[in-house]
Amino acid sequence: MNELIHPALPFPLAPRGGKACDFAVDAAGALRLTGEAGSDLFVDPSGSGGVRPDAGYLVGLPPEGDFTLSARAAVPFASTFDAGVLLVHAGPERFAKLCFELSPQRSRTAVTVVTRGTSDDSNAFAVEGDSLLLRVTRAGRAWAFHVSSDGTWWDMLRYFTLDEPGHESEPEHGEVRVGFLAQSPCGEGITVTFDQIGFAAGAPKDLRDGS
Repeated sequence: MNELIHPALPFPLAPRGGKACDFAVDAAGALRLTGEAGSDLFVDPSGSGGVRPDAGYLVGLPPEGDFTLSARAAVPFASTFDAGVLLVHAGPERFAKLCFELSPQRSRTAVTVVTRGTSDDSNAFAVEGDSLLLRVTRAGRAWAFHVSSDGTWWDMLRYFTLDEPGHESEPEHGEVRVGFLAQSPCGEGITVTFDQIGFAAGAPKDLRDGS
């Protein structure tokens, strides 16, 4: 298993999941991640789709405590549900995705998915252009998903927990990993470019004020 050491991250990334994912980092620090045809992480709440731990993804174990992980995802959309994703992964049926995704209506859309046994699926809004800034924050036991078009104003899309053990005064996040996913559940595969990758200790004082 080849690890990736990215200069912006204080932890290594490693490929995991049910399918292969190819990755490379260029001289400017941009990560190019390729997901195979039919790759996805989704547990259909209707029960008809079953568990689909069949995507390859690139994740690592972050340091303890609060932090933010951000990146701009540039996605060459072709097929429905193609997406560049920031991923929070605690297990095959316990994970969350912040996605820049192509909707069935062919709209480039900010989407969130939180999975605790089964997945939900929440479309936020359509986005102009082929890239979007994504940000994951851990604050105590909670997680927050934000997106931004310019890196100045951040819209909060989701505030949630994956039901990790522990509490705010003694956080115990176990094996919750964070990282990147390129998914193409209906397509022939996709290569997503993640640049402007950043990691910072701590969390915004107010997760809802756009900072």
